[in-house]
Amino acid sequence: MAKKVVNVVKLQIAAAKATPAPPVGPALGQAGINIAQFTKEFNARTADQAGSIIPVEISVFDDRSFEFVTKTPPAADQLRKIVGKGSGEPNTKKAGNVTLDQIRAIAENKMADLNANDITNAMRMIEGTARSMGVTVDGVDLTVEGTAIKEDAE
Repeated sequence: MAKKVVNVVKLQIAAAKATPAPPVGPALGQAGINIAQFTKEFNARTADQAGSIIPVEISVFDDRSFEFVTKTPPAADQLRKIVGKGSGEPNTKKAGNVTLDQIRAIAENKMADLNANDITNAMRMIEGTARSMGVTVDGVDLTVEGTAIKEDAE
């Protein structure tokens, strides 16, 4: 008989840096997961992505076993790596600039986790994240223009 999922825990953890300390330990302890086993497996699986924040979805079964799925780093984390920081006041102060090629690269990387049908829609989602962070795209202020993507971008 198949195992029954009794709980799903969603966390965002720095790659290869999961420890039993808060916030990871308490969240997993409440779910009844072997914390040491999870941290060891997570750190091994994400060792090649060091420096990124990795969203993870942990399914806990009725026998207290678990399995987890790692996702791609959040778009905001990827934009922050390019620009260096976000803006505290995105409507007035701009934090930096990214190119459409960089937006496309992030969109292609995130495509599996986004609910977009094509790369243009995925790029627009990443643009929205950039707008909320106070980042311009190819010098275009997204709070004014709305988008830097031309219809013939594909």
